[in-house]
Amino acid sequence: MPADLSPIDKAKFAAARRAVDLIEDGMRVGMGTGSTAAWMVRCLGERVRQEGLRLQGVPTSTRTADLARQVGIDVVSLDEAKWLDITIDGADEFDPELNLIKGGGGALLQEKIVATASDQMVVITDASKEVNHLGGFPLPVEVIPFGWQTSRALIEELLESMDVLGRQTTLRLNGSQPYVTDEGNYIVDLHLNRIGNSRQLALVLNQIPGVVENGLFIDICDMVIIGGADGKVEIRDINEGSISTETFDFTEDDNIFADLD
Repeated sequence: MPADLSPIDKAKFAAARRAVDLIEDGMRVGMGTGSTAAWMVRCLGERVRQEGLRLQGVPTSTRTADLARQVGIDVVSLDEAKWLDITIDGADEFDPELNLIKGGGGALLQEKIVATASDQMVVITDASKEVNHLGGFPLPVEVIPFGWQTSRALIEELLESMDVLGRQTTLRLNGSQPYVTDEGNYIVDLHLNRIGNSRQLALVLNQIPGVVENGLFIDICDMVIIGGADGKVEIRDINEGSISTETFDFTEDDNIFADLD
């Protein structure tokens, strides 16, 4: 493994490398969005090129779709695939029950649709994303542009009755303009610090007019693979109730870094 990679990138790569071993020939695979998911896409492309692995990849953003095509993965839409064998994605936070906050990369809507259309959702991450309670990472809420300020005000009013430590909300920006998702929507980030009842909050947020979806992924993730900078990975399977550890030697996989920008 190249020495100039940061410890965090090494950990992400370790998790991604282990996750793609779950992919079998002929599978339909959901591919997440973000820096950790990008490692997975590159590792999966390496298997396609080296092993002739046949699969259909369903991306959760245009960024992921572009990268997947670059590394040789056959990209299809979810409507074409209809149902997926597995989705592999990153997360901004995960708790002991493998509930997640996602959406830091702005693709939470497509990510949640793809994840719930899968037999199995696997999250790849590093140890820094593990928390006892969700909420330290700002919770993204996707809203339609029409009346977004009204939707934001309703969200703030709702938070007054929720078990959270913070109630500040901010419109996500891209420079001086609102950040726009692939679906043409805005994102309001909720700075909650700690969420006491994430299941309740996920349900009530989606009842607000103008809210499209929120970044709480409750009872969706089946497995978390936590990578370490030394090549060690910890695998937590919520369905089997198991925790296992493995160690990988990546010295033979240096070619995956050859085309990194």
